[in-house]
Amino acid sequence: MARSTMEVAFLGTQMTQVDDTKYAKVFYGDEPDGKTEHGLSIIGMAIAEDAADEVFAAGAQFAPLELVRITFDVARGGQNKGKNLALHIEAVNPKGQAAKPAAPQATQQQPKPTGTQPDAAKA
Repeated sequence: MARSTMEVAFLGTQMTQVDDTKYAKVFYGDEPDGKTEHGLSIIGMAIAEDAADEVFAAGAQFAPLELVRITFDVARGGQNKGKNLALHIEAVNPKGQAAKPAAPQATQQQPKPTGTQPDAAKA
């Protein structure tokens, strides 16, 4: 089984419980294809059963269209297709933390003259 992450626009989380089984999904937006949809393509991903409560609760922290990072497992599905199961969701830029600017390049300072100059004639 492979594990991956992606950064997408958050739309919502949903959970339904039937008897003792939880069915949970996270919904996110993607670029529309311009043929069958316009504006935003809505995609749903199942949430792994053991992570359902955590991921569902985390969804309450995000604003619509906020950029989130979803960690998910890619399990083998039927007909040689992958089945994505969300495991964790977090904000790409957590509240109160601005995107960090790139660190300035370190510059080497030239040594300051000490008052003595090498004798060019002796060189």
